[in-house]
Amino acid sequence: MANPVVHFEVTGDDGPALQRFYGDVFGWEIDAGNPMGYGMVQPGPIGGGISGGAEGGGGWVTWYVEVANLESTLAEVERRGGRSVMPPMDVPGGPRMAQFTDPEGHRIGLVQAGTMRSGSGQ
Repeated sequence: MANPVVHFEVTGDDGPALQRFYGDVFGWEIDAGNPMGYGMVQPGPIGGGISGGAEGGGGWVTWYVEVANLESTLAEVERRGGRSVMPPMDVPGGPRMAQFTDPEGHRIGLVQAGTMRSGSGQ
C-alpha cells in the first residue's frame, strides 16, 4: 500500500488525563518526557479505510484498536470515564467490533482479536 497510516493523534483539553486514560485502558506505554509533554505511543501496525459518512452527519476521525475482548474493554472504558456508543456487533463479512467515546468525546473503534477476515483490511 502506498502512503500507509503510520501515526494517529488524539488531542484534547487535558493531554495528561487523556494519556492516562489510553494507557490504563489499553496497557500502552506513553512517553511524554519531552518539552511539549507530547505522549508518544507505538501500539503496532496500523491499517485504515475511507468511506462516506451518513448524510448530514459531518465528518470524523476514528481509529480502531484490536482487543482480546470487546465487552471487558468497554467495561474498562466506562469505569475510567468513557462511554460505550456502539455495542459489540458482527459486521457482515468483517470483524466483530464496537465503539466508544473517551472522556472528551473522541470516538474510538474496537475490533475483537481474531475476527478480521481476509480482504477486510488486515
